[in-house]
Amino acid sequence: MDLIRRNKKLIIAGLAPALIVYAMFVIIPIFRSFYYGFTNWNGFGTAKLVGFQNFKAILKDSYFWMSFKNNILVVIASILGQIPIALILAIILSRRIRGVKFFRTIYFMPMVVSTVVVALLWSNIYNSQIGILNNLLNAVGLKKLALNWLGNPKIAIFSACIPIIWQYVGLYLIIFLAAIQNISESIFEAAEIDGATEIQKFKSITFPMLWNTVKVAVVLCIAGSMKTFDLIYVMTNGGPARSTEVMAIYMYNKTFTVYQYGYGSAVSTVIFIISLLFILLSQKLMKRNDEL
Repeated sequence: MDLIRRNKKLIIAGLAPALIVYAMFVIIPIFRSFYYGFTNWNGFGTAKLVGFQNFKAILKDSYFWMSFKNNILVVIASILGQIPIALILAIILSRRIRGVKFFRTIYFMPMVVSTVVVALLWSNIYNSQIGILNNLLNAVGLKKLALNWLGNPKIAIFSACIPIIWQYVGLYLIIFLAAIQNISESIFEAAEIDGATEIQKFKSITFPMLWNTVKVAVVLCIAGSMKTFDLIYVMTNGGPARSTEVMAIYMYNKTFTVYQYGYGSAVSTVIFIISLLFILLSQKLMKRNDEL
């Protein structure tokens, strides 16, 4: 602590450049976006203040609510897909098995690959004519299951959720793996002496001790899912018939396609508020579960 006090000026001087850059490119644009949400502005000239008109228009905008519904599906799919799969894999890879380091690397690999590359990869897998998935289904005699995965409005959003789950499982795997490794081996050894099965050890030891980590993972999952943009944008551009258009894509199109910067900024503010409410709600529900 004394060392920090003695070098306070040096620490501030070292942090200042990064903080200035962060403020210029993150903090200030956030506040400017919030301000423009109350204006009618096309990106040029002077922004005209219109009060809450943009927000009132959003409440009546059926396309926005369609994108909101798609976002909810992405959030649900991500939570139910990424976290359970990552938890199961983390438990398996925490064992002393052959090749564990190799498998850890393999499962984490999608995280370090560009999202654009992931989107293009899965677009080719889903391709109804030359895609691996349909060719595999045809080869094993399941031609009825060979569908137009990204071209059918009824299933496109569900198809888009699979790559999202696949890409980010590795992130939660590493988080859970680190948490499991912090659990003392003596606790498991004592449980084994008492005759506890693997399921009993998971139910009574592993999961309760991972619960706080799970809560953090859920928050990260919700935050990441609510701002989903690039993967779906590259794969479908929100189509077909807006069936995969999430709120971030809707905001992007309003802002940079039809140049309604004021309206687009209002949408971004609404996305922020909804994301915050979802995170607070999830925390409250999980806290209530703790009390039970």
